[in-house]
Amino acid sequence: MELKQSENIVWHDTSISYQDRIQLNKHQGLVLWFTGLSGSGKSTIANEVERMLYLEQCHTYLLDGDNIRHGLNRDLGFSDQDREENIRRIGEVAKLFADAGMIALSSFISPFTADRQLARHCCSPLTFIEIFIDTPISICESRDPKGLYKKARAGEIQSFTGISSPYEAPVAPEIHVKTANLTIEDAAKQIINYLRDNHYI
Repeated sequence: MELKQSENIVWHDTSISYQDRIQLNKHQGLVLWFTGLSGSGKSTIANEVERMLYLEQCHTYLLDGDNIRHGLNRDLGFSDQDREENIRRIGEVAKLFADAGMIALSSFISPFTADRQLARHCCSPLTFIEIFIDTPISICESRDPKGLYKKARAGEIQSFTGISSPYEAPVAPEIHVKTANLTIEDAAKQIINYLRDNHYI
Protein backbone atom coordinates (compact mmCIF):
# COMPACT_ATOMS: atom_id res chain seq x y z
CA MET A 1 0.00 0.00 0.00
CA GLU A 2 1.64 3.21 -1.18
CA LEU A 3 1.14 6.18 1.11
CA LYS A 4 1.88 9.74 0.01
CA GLN A 5 3.14 12.12 2.67
CA SER A 6 2.36 15.81 2.54
CA GLU A 7 5.26 18.06 1.60
CA ASN A 8 4.14 20.59 4.23
CA ILE A 9 5.16 18.55 7.27
CA VAL A 10 8.25 19.46 9.29
CA TRP A 11 9.70 17.31 12.09
CA HIS A 12 9.38 19.02 15.49
CA ASP A 13 12.18 18.26 17.96
CA THR A 14 11.19 17.84 21.62
CA SER A 15 12.97 19.02 24.76
CA ILE A 16 13.14 15.57 26.40
CA SER A 17 15.44 13.18 24.55
CA TYR A 18 15.41 9.39 24.18
CA GLN A 19 18.42 9.25 26.51
CA ASP A 20 16.50 11.27 29.11
CA ARG A 21 13.68 8.74 29.00
CA ILE A 22 16.10 5.81 29.30
CA GLN A 23 17.63 7.43 32.37
CA LEU A 24 14.20 7.90 33.92
CA ASN A 25 13.04 4.34 33.17
CA LYS A 26 16.42 2.76 34.04
CA HIS A 27 16.39 0.58 30.91
CA GLN A 28 16.46 1.21 27.21
CA GLY A 29 13.43 1.21 24.97
CA LEU A 30 13.09 -1.68 22.58
CA VAL A 31 10.61 -3.68 20.53
CA LEU A 32 9.96 -7.37 21.16
CA TRP A 33 8.22 -8.63 18.04
CA PHE A 34 6.41 -11.96 18.58
CA THR A 35 5.52 -13.80 15.37
CA GLY A 36 3.95 -17.21 14.82
CA LEU A 37 0.85 -19.02 13.66
CA SER A 38 -2.58 -18.46 15.15
CA GLY A 39 -2.76 -20.64 18.26
CA SER A 40 1.02 -20.83 18.60
CA GLY A 41 0.93 -19.19 22.03
CA LYS A 42 2.23 -15.76 21.00
CA SER A 43 -0.17 -13.74 23.11
CA THR A 44 0.05 -16.07 26.12
CA ILE A 45 3.85 -16.05 26.10
CA ALA A 46 4.00 -12.29 25.48
CA ASN A 47 1.67 -11.80 28.47
CA GLU A 48 3.94 -13.90 30.67
CA VAL A 49 7.03 -12.04 29.47
CA GLU A 50 5.36 -8.73 30.28
CA ARG A 51 4.42 -10.02 33.75
CA MET A 52 8.05 -11.02 34.39
CA LEU A 53 9.32 -7.66 33.12
CA TYR A 54 6.83 -5.88 35.39
CA LEU A 55 8.29 -7.76 38.37
CA GLU A 56 11.70 -6.46 37.23
CA GLN A 57 10.18 -2.93 37.38
CA CYS A 58 10.48 -2.48 33.63
CA HIS A 59 8.12 -0.11 31.82
CA THR A 60 6.20 -2.11 29.21
CA TYR A 61 3.18 -2.15 26.93
CA LEU A 62 1.73 -5.15 25.10
CA LEU A 63 0.31 -4.58 21.62
CA ASP A 64 -1.84 -7.59 20.71
CA GLY A 65 -3.07 -8.31 17.19
CA ASP A 66 -6.72 -8.88 18.04
CA ASN A 67 -6.86 -5.93 20.45
CA ILE A 68 -5.40 -3.53 17.89
CA ARG A 69 -8.00 -4.61 15.32
CA HIS A 70 -10.72 -3.51 17.75
CA GLY A 71 -9.52 0.09 17.49
CA LEU A 72 -6.57 1.47 15.53
CA ASN A 73 -6.80 -1.09 12.73
CA ARG A 74 -10.54 -1.80 12.77
CA ASP A 75 -10.76 -0.57 9.19
CA LEU A 76 -8.43 -3.29 7.88
CA GLY A 77 -9.30 -6.75 6.61
CA PHE A 78 -7.03 -9.72 5.93
CA SER A 79 -6.01 -9.24 2.32
CA ASP A 80 -2.26 -9.20 1.70
CA GLN A 81 -2.45 -5.41 1.25
CA ASP A 82 -4.36 -4.92 4.51
CA ARG A 83 -2.00 -7.24 6.38
CA GLU A 84 0.92 -5.13 5.16
CA GLU A 85 -0.74 -1.92 6.35
CA ASN A 86 -1.65 -3.58 9.66
CA ILE A 87 2.01 -4.37 10.33
CA ARG A 88 3.22 -0.97 9.07
CA ARG A 89 0.96 0.84 11.53
CA ILE A 90 1.97 -1.40 14.41
CA GLY A 91 5.64 -0.95 13.57
CA GLU A 92 5.17 2.81 13.83
CA VAL A 93 3.23 2.53 17.12
CA ALA A 94 5.79 0.13 18.61
CA LYS A 95 8.54 2.59 17.71
CA LEU A 96 6.73 5.37 19.58
CA PHE A 97 6.55 3.23 22.73
CA ALA A 98 10.22 2.24 22.40
CA ASP A 99 11.22 5.86 21.78
CA ALA A 100 9.40 6.68 25.04
CA GLY A 101 11.91 4.37 26.72
CA MET A 102 9.44 1.51 27.16
CA ILE A 103 9.64 -2.15 26.16
CA ALA A 104 6.96 -2.65 23.51
CA LEU A 105 5.80 -6.25 23.14
CA SER A 106 4.08 -6.73 19.77
CA SER A 107 2.19 -9.99 19.27
CA PHE A 108 1.11 -10.39 15.64
CA ILE A 109 1.01 -13.34 13.25
CA SER A 110 2.85 -11.10 10.74
CA PRO A 111 3.15 -13.99 8.27
CA PHE A 112 5.24 -12.36 5.56
CA THR A 113 8.99 -11.86 5.78
CA ALA A 114 8.80 -8.55 3.90
CA ASP A 115 6.26 -7.16 6.38
CA ARG A 116 8.40 -8.11 9.38
CA GLN A 117 11.37 -6.47 7.67
CA LEU A 118 9.19 -3.39 7.18
CA ALA A 119 8.36 -3.38 10.91
CA ARG A 120 12.08 -3.66 11.73
CA HIS A 121 12.79 -0.78 9.37
CA CYS A 122 9.99 1.30 10.95
CA CYS A 123 11.58 0.82 14.37
CA SER A 124 15.10 1.74 13.26
CA PRO A 125 17.40 2.87 14.82
CA LEU A 126 15.81 1.49 18.01
CA THR A 127 16.41 -2.11 19.06
CA PHE A 128 14.09 -4.60 17.34
CA ILE A 129 14.10 -8.20 18.55
CA GLU A 130 12.24 -10.74 16.46
CA ILE A 131 10.87 -13.65 18.49
CA PHE A 132 9.68 -16.67 16.52
CA ILE A 133 7.10 -18.63 18.50
CA ASP A 134 7.64 -21.88 16.64
CA THR A 135 4.70 -24.21 17.18
CA PRO A 136 3.82 -26.97 14.67
CA ILE A 137 0.56 -26.27 12.87
CA SER A 138 -0.77 -29.64 14.05
CA ILE A 139 -0.52 -28.41 17.66
CA CYS A 140 -1.99 -24.99 16.80
CA GLU A 141 -4.89 -26.66 15.06
CA SER A 142 -5.48 -29.09 17.92
CA ARG A 143 -5.69 -26.15 20.32
CA ASP A 144 -7.82 -23.93 18.05
CA PRO A 145 -8.81 -21.68 21.00
CA LYS A 146 -11.02 -19.44 18.85
CA GLY A 147 -12.36 -22.12 16.53
CA LEU A 148 -10.68 -20.41 13.59
CA TYR A 149 -8.93 -23.46 12.12
CA LYS A 150 -12.24 -25.35 12.06
CA LYS A 151 -13.87 -22.45 10.21
CA ALA A 152 -10.90 -22.17 7.82
CA ARG A 153 -11.04 -25.90 7.03
CA ALA A 154 -14.74 -25.51 6.34
CA GLY A 155 -14.05 -22.66 3.94
CA GLU A 156 -15.78 -20.12 6.16
CA ILE A 157 -12.61 -17.98 6.54
CA GLN A 158 -10.63 -16.96 3.48
CA SER A 159 -6.90 -16.20 3.50
CA PHE A 160 -6.30 -17.94 6.83
CA THR A 161 -2.60 -18.19 7.66
CA GLY A 162 -1.27 -21.74 7.57
CA ILE A 163 -4.33 -23.08 5.73
CA SER A 164 -5.23 -20.95 2.72
CA SER A 165 -2.55 -18.28 3.12
CA PRO A 166 1.19 -18.92 3.66
CA TYR A 167 3.27 -18.31 6.77
CA GLU A 168 6.88 -17.45 5.99
CA ALA A 169 8.85 -18.58 9.04
CA PRO A 170 11.73 -16.34 10.17
CA VAL A 171 15.11 -17.60 8.98
CA ALA A 172 17.29 -15.87 11.59
CA PRO A 173 15.18 -14.49 14.46
CA GLU A 174 17.00 -13.09 17.46
CA ILE A 175 15.05 -15.52 19.65
CA HIS A 176 13.69 -18.88 18.45
CA VAL A 177 11.22 -20.39 20.91
CA LYS A 178 10.31 -24.00 20.08
CA THR A 179 7.19 -24.44 22.17
CA ALA A 180 6.33 -28.12 21.55
CA ASN A 181 8.10 -29.26 24.72
CA LEU A 182 8.08 -26.03 26.73
CA THR A 183 5.74 -24.68 29.36
CA ILE A 184 4.55 -21.08 29.01
CA GLU A 185 6.82 -20.12 31.91
CA ASP A 186 9.87 -21.82 30.36
CA ALA A 187 9.23 -20.12 27.02
CA ALA A 188 8.97 -16.74 28.74
CA LYS A 189 12.14 -17.41 30.74
CA GLN A 190 14.03 -18.12 27.52
CA ILE A 191 13.15 -14.62 26.33
CA ILE A 192 13.90 -12.97 29.68
CA ASN A 193 17.27 -14.74 29.82
CA TYR A 194 18.12 -13.42 26.35
CA LEU A 195 17.30 -9.88 27.45
CA ARG A 196 19.43 -10.26 30.59
CA ASP A 197 22.35 -11.90 28.76
CA ASN A 198 22.40 -9.05 26.24
CA HIS A 199 22.05 -6.37 28.95
CA TYR A 200 18.69 -5.04 27.78
CA ILE A 201 17.34 -5.36 31.32
